[in-house]
Amino acid sequence: MDASMMKAITYSEFGVATDVLKVKELPIPKVSKDEVLVALEFSGSNPSDAKSRAGNRPGITKPQFEQIVPNSDGSGIITAVGEAVDKSRIGQRVWIWNGQWQRPNGTAAEYISVPSAQAVEMPKDMSFETGACLGIPGLTASYCTLGDGALGGKTVFVSGGAGAVGHTCIQLAKWSGARVIASGSENGFQHIREAGADHVFDYRDPDLSKKILDICPPGVDRAIEVEFGENVNLLHKIVRQNGEISLYGGAKNMNPTFPFGPYLFKALKINIALIYILPEQDRDIAIKALHDAHSEGALKMAVGNVFRLEECALSHDATLTPGRRGSVLLKI
Repeated sequence: MDASMMKAITYSEFGVATDVLKVKELPIPKVSKDEVLVALEFSGSNPSDAKSRAGNRPGITKPQFEQIVPNSDGSGIITAVGEAVDKSRIGQRVWIWNGQWQRPNGTAAEYISVPSAQAVEMPKDMSFETGACLGIPGLTASYCTLGDGALGGKTVFVSGGAGAVGHTCIQLAKWSGARVIASGSENGFQHIREAGADHVFDYRDPDLSKKILDICPPGVDRAIEVEFGENVNLLHKIVRQNGEISLYGGAKNMNPTFPFGPYLFKALKINIALIYILPEQDRDIAIKALHDAHSEGALKMAVGNVFRLEECALSHDATLTPGRRGSVLLKI
């Protein structure tokens, strides 16, 4: 291959992963004034990447750009910098956030150029695999769990504790000093317990709210929810008065009937997390928490499937597979 070219995965229309994702040779990106060029080691495939490629966003009928390299998360080594970036960054091991957010070229490639702030220097003892998990699942978990401070002495409920975000939420909550109650499928209970959950229940249990309240009679201090529409009638029962609900998903039911009264008369606070547009200050706090927890040995990002770059279609499908445990990565 020409030294000025790289291998990348692209798509130009919405559709099934195996139909629209193509392996191509593209020019290695140039860096603008405030950017860095990263030689990627891993790319993280997330459900949001797969849904964007499939065209599942309401009101969007065609891709935002003529050609898109998918995936927003990744890790690698900075090989070049723009004129406004300190040259000491060259050679840094970094992880990427928002690689393909509002931009055509994501991390499913051998190289990516991004604004310098979007390439976060990794702690020396952090692996590239872990770094590639920190963008969407890591930052979402950190913000939803610790976005407004430590949880020492509090009780937290984590929905979907075997998922990439939920599993990380449990670890961060325990690191912060919380008692954790989690839900999931029975075949994921061991995975959830390994993250540190104190109590684990089947999310389909008709007595779930009673069992949670038996453990924590006033209700939990915070609920972290992956399927708001499915659990809209559970959350107001299990969260205490003036408690908080952190929401980061609801794909199974995007138009729930909302029982406003029970939420109103408990004065429940709802915080919706969309990690792509997280304010800078909140993002910095979330990054610090992830690094600190990792440095103290309290955070181990679960990695499920690892595919080759050419198998990007399989990785996208894997992110949407029910019962998935851990992040899905591409080895570049």
